[in-house]
Amino acid sequence: MRNGFVISAVIGLLLSFLLSFYVSPWWYLLFALVVFLFVLGLVDMNQTKHSIMRTYPVFGRMRYWMEALRPKMYQYFVESDIDGRPINRVDRSTIYQRAKKETDTMPFGTQLDVYEEGYEWMSHSIAPKDFNKLDHSPRVLIGNKDCHKPYSASIFNVSAMSFGSLSSNAIRALNAGAKIGGFAHNTGEGGMSRHHLEEGGDIIWQIGTGYFGARDENGNFSPEVFARNAATPQVKMIELKLSQGAKPGHGGILPAKKNTPEIAAIRHVKPHTTVYSPPYHTAFNSPRELVQFIAQMRKLSGGKPVGFKLCIGRKSEFIAICKAMIELDSYPDFITVDGGEGGTGAAPQEFSNHVGAPLLDGLAFVHNMLVGFNIRQHIRIIASGKILSGFHMLRAIALGADACNSARAMMMALGCIQALQCHTNKCPTGVATQDPSLTVGLVVADKKQRVANYHEDTIKTFIELMGAAGIDDYKKLTRSHIYRRVFMNEVRTLEDIFPSLQPGDMLKSELPSRYAQDTQAADPDRWY
Repeated sequence: MRNGFVISAVIGLLLSFLLSFYVSPWWYLLFALVVFLFVLGLVDMNQTKHSIMRTYPVFGRMRYWMEALRPKMYQYFVESDIDGRPINRVDRSTIYQRAKKETDTMPFGTQLDVYEEGYEWMSHSIAPKDFNKLDHSPRVLIGNKDCHKPYSASIFNVSAMSFGSLSSNAIRALNAGAKIGGFAHNTGEGGMSRHHLEEGGDIIWQIGTGYFGARDENGNFSPEVFARNAATPQVKMIELKLSQGAKPGHGGILPAKKNTPEIAAIRHVKPHTTVYSPPYHTAFNSPRELVQFIAQMRKLSGGKPVGFKLCIGRKSEFIAICKAMIELDSYPDFITVDGGEGGTGAAPQEFSNHVGAPLLDGLAFVHNMLVGFNIRQHIRIIASGKILSGFHMLRAIALGADACNSARAMMMALGCIQALQCHTNKCPTGVATQDPSLTVGLVVADKKQRVANYHEDTIKTFIELMGAAGIDDYKKLTRSHIYRRVFMNEVRTLEDIFPSLQPGDMLKSELPSRYAQDTQAADPDRWY
């Protein structure tokens, strides 16, 4: 192939030159093209990094072009409406339609195979409730006995996404949308920037292992810096991130391309460097110390609701946290349960694919433990992990959640097209990039209303589903309202799949058998 390329190139050069010289000067364009391809081929033949290009000069480059085009071609021309990943076209289209206030109804019936294993549905009532008589903006009060400034939250909010991961325009549009719709916007672990505050929306300030916005010069937690930022009036709640579903136990990564001087100043790090958040916290070393640290944060914040976020891993560790809460009589105001299906800008595929309990498993477990230890009344549960529609909300609340958070759906309301370029700083829609030439495409004045529209219509659909089930209060939803096909001719409710506990079951001498081993291994003074 190498020799054939050289021979072909020489013949092409001679032929195009002769045509240019004897026939028409226009043939010099062909001659210039052949010269360019010849030089390109020589470069390919002499480089040592790519075997295919070295063996097949010029033509070998087509392999890399096709690799780059494959995801786009697949998304637009190959995948069906229901088999796309991570989020299928039906869900994406629904989000776009609701954000734009377009018709979101579906013609000709479902495309889902209702006899396929895993298909889920809600049991409706012959006597549904009138939608017009139901509460169209349900809220949940977050704050327990030690909280002096409880927060009335929407049951659907913006999940954690940092400035740095998202562009300044995206952050501003999300916060402005939250302001319009009366819901909360989680900052993500990257710190609280001016873009989070300029639009006036309610803020859930997330503190991660890097303690960005609450750290000293050595990267350790600083009570003074934390207290100063926690006093910001827009900060309604504070969330301590132990882990996130997409990469639990891994820590965060901010690529150097995205670490602008502005972002570096917010995080107190050097600009244009790759910033790694540690996989573990340095402010506490045991379940007991975690509970004490949350109490300290609540006190430093002036009594605002403080909770933590995690993806369930070792069950014994969460049980140990529950034991520590009881012994100290101190409880977080809320717990955000993230699922292994959660999204991120960048994570190793092994972590995204194979680490952390999926949302439904983790959520059911957390609710069961809080009920079983008879402490559920102190703590609200927020579900986070691929919450895209009213049915997803209904299912999460039926399993025990009080509210839901969504990240990727809110990104799509902003205009995200699932280009899967989040980690490259080349997001074509200006959502997940710091490149000014790309962020200019995201107009805050337009996108903020789309975020508010999507939130409003998703809540509306959730209320309609609740009414169809014959329920007038979402707190009455139970696991028995949701069915799942576990085999072609076998159907079970979520109550069958995730059996509930009764209050105090985990305090009895005879523990539920499925939790006995983890409970015995749980120690409030060590993780494992």
